[in-house]
Amino acid sequence: MNKFRFTIKVLAIAIFTVAFASIAQAQASRTWVSGVGDDANPCSRTAPCKTWAGAISKTAACGEIDALDPGGFGAVTITKSITLDGTGTFASILASLVNGIVINAAATDVITIRGLSLDGFCNGINGINILQAKTVNVEDCVIFRFSTGNGITVNETDDLQLNVRNTVIRDNTNDGINTFTSGGANAIRVTLDNVRLSGNANGLHARSGSRVTARNSVFSNNSTNGIFVDAAGANFAFVSVWSSQISVNGGNGLRAGNAGNVGGSGAELSQNQIDRNTSNGVLVSTNGAVNTFTNNAIFGNGTDGCPGCTNAGPGN
Repeated sequence: MNKFRFTIKVLAIAIFTVAFASIAQAQASRTWVSGVGDDANPCSRTAPCKTWAGAISKTAACGEIDALDPGGFGAVTITKSITLDGTGTFASILASLVNGIVINAAATDVITIRGLSLDGFCNGINGINILQAKTVNVEDCVIFRFSTGNGITVNETDDLQLNVRNTVIRDNTNDGINTFTSGGANAIRVTLDNVRLSGNANGLHARSGSRVTARNSVFSNNSTNGIFVDAAGANFAFVSVWSSQISVNGGNGLRAGNAGNVGGSGAELSQNQIDRNTSNGVLVSTNGAVNTFTNNAIFGNGTDGCPGCTNAGPGN
């Protein structure tokens, strides 16, 4: 009897080992999606899958899913380090009544979203909803027409790095980018390079724990503020904007601080054009502070100049 049990145990271990090896082998380092693919396929180049969600389970951590040809590849939830790349073709996500992309990975994972069009169909939630990751890179994307959330939402409890480059986020009912961390000692570090935020409520809404650096970007034609630095809690928020345009917003070009909030909200401005905003070009509100260099062009706003700002001066 003991010999029989030992034999059964050995067989069970062997079967488990073979099954685990088969699963590992099924996850490729690079997989493919196509507008005429099928999620029953192995997601190889010659037998691509139909959707991001179908391919992601067949792609190893730190791997890449590429779009072979034009297609709508569906909303997806990302739980591991991975790259979604639609460069060179029309790769889109039509997100009616859902989030386009949800990122809920480990705090050590790096996710890259490149070359995608995310269409909220006027009733989608968030274009990209980031709950947890180490780093999220958004490159060469268009995110538009989301109605109940934001173009990009970050709602973290830990540290996170968000890098957005060569991207347009427009015509969303709420904010273009909205960043927040509930961790009192944590920070959402954001870099924006050649990013256009227009037609949203606030272009950029940097909330508690946000540390944002923006360069060569446009924050214009938003219904409220081009940039709103808004720390509600003790974890301060700070935005540094260089060589950018902040124009024709329905409220303020840049607003730092918010009545009733206890957190410090700061900004630094250099070499920017801030003009034709309905209210103030720059508004320093409750618990807000703005350092401005003398090389900004602030004119044609409801209120011009930078009342309440600290003049840092060039070269300081």
